[in-house]
Amino acid sequence: MRIDIITCLPRLIESPFADSILKRAQAKGLVTVNIIDLRDFSTDKHKSVDDYAYGGGAGMVMMIEPIDRCLRQLKSQRTYDDIIYMSPDGERLTQSIANQLSLKQNLILLCGHYKGVDERVRQHLITREISIGDYVLSGGELAAAVVADAVIRLIPGVLSDETSALSDSFQDDLIAPPVFTRPADYHGWAVPDVLLSGHEAKIEAWRHEKALERTRERRPELLRGQ
Repeated sequence: MRIDIITCLPRLIESPFADSILKRAQAKGLVTVNIIDLRDFSTDKHKSVDDYAYGGGAGMVMMIEPIDRCLRQLKSQRTYDDIIYMSPDGERLTQSIANQLSLKQNLILLCGHYKGVDERVRQHLITREISIGDYVLSGGELAAAVVADAVIRLIPGVLSDETSALSDSFQDDLIAPPVFTRPADYHGWAVPDVLLSGHEAKIEAWRHEKALERTRERRPELLRGQ
């Protein structure tokens, strides 16, 4: 998989890909993450990528021209499955969407900044808009890192135990059950006996029961369709 991330502030997004699982995924050749500085596509001597909004109002708007120039260059090199704009009013990121995107080959994530992008970018140049929640960040860089992380960890071979992702919260519309590790007893706080039993069927039944219980308590809306 290849993920191209377009941003006017590359340093905001470089560090998430320099450590841990995302770094190892790149080292294994399972994913290529390419961070693109939008300012390289500006024709302005100051490398500006924003301007005042028509009609007035506070804040600056990212211009269509450098974005279009950047996208044209990228698309001349390969075919993209999706060109995604990170937007607070896009479709809400879910595990299901992450699963869908993990099956793609080439993705572009466009990071907005300031007051967002010229509306014509959204109307004509992108294929999808994704939000990570009902709140506003300073820019789309952190949101793009969240999407990339959620997607990359699902690629076969990225996690050392490929079954780990299958037991994550939301994979089956349930929150993950409680987990425990050593010691089995800490100041009188004991691990449930069933987890020490070695009986796989009983352990799986316990985990499913606890996942249902936790989902009912914390995210009951996830169970409405079941």
